[in-house]
Amino acid sequence: SLQKWVLREISNFEYLMQLNTIAGRTYNDLSQYPVFPWILRDYVSETLDLTNPAVFRDLSKPIGVANERHARDVKENFEDPTGTVDKFHYGTHYSNAAGVMHYLIRTEPFTTLHIQLQSGRFDCSDRQFHSVPAAWQARMENPVDVKELIPEFFYFPEFLENQNGFDLGCLQLSNEKVGDVVLPRWARSREDFISQHRKALESEYVSAHLHEWIDLIFGYKQRGPAAVEALNVFY
Repeated sequence: SLQKWVLREISNFEYLMQLNTIAGRTYNDLSQYPVFPWILRDYVSETLDLTNPAVFRDLSKPIGVANERHARDVKENFEDPTGTVDKFHYGTHYSNAAGVMHYLIRTEPFTTLHIQLQSGRFDCSDRQFHSVPAAWQARMENPVDVKELIPEFFYFPEFLENQNGFDLGCLQLSNEKVGDVVLPRWARSREDFISQHRKALESEYVSAHLHEWIDLIFGYKQRGPAAVEALNVFY
């Protein structure tokens, strides 16, 4: 499939799904759920210009240092070993069960699983997935939030809608009620968001750089000296 991908006979989406499968990731296990990259960093423009490299995230860097400012803190973290555990840059992971439930909180059975995880109620509204732009902003402001995306962001508009009318509470600052996921300004609807996001995944820029992210998640930068150098060591 690598050959097919290089020759562009299969899409970036399909290739990523195949890599996830080969790596043992599956929809049947929330702790090994398929992982996809954040690929954009522009969630505020009125229109999304996929010919402009500036709208894309730097796929050669782990999401925890997508904001250059975090690189120094992340390095310093690593230099502070207590001697009891192996050194790491990030104490959490780019893909875990809680993260999958976080994104899919509006969709059963994930809603129920989330409530069970939170001892019988929804997590506080501000910590919920309530907005795509805000989720990206969190990556920019908080090196602790290192969740990558799940495949649903590229094909499943329903997970962005609070179809069941769950009471997800209100945001502290704005007192706004959490309902459907707030979309980027360039998306006219959930379907439009998914469609443009998928186009972005298949764009020229991503096709040229996706292998850099694959190296981090599935390739030689997962462990050892290359991982240390790439600031890509997880607890």
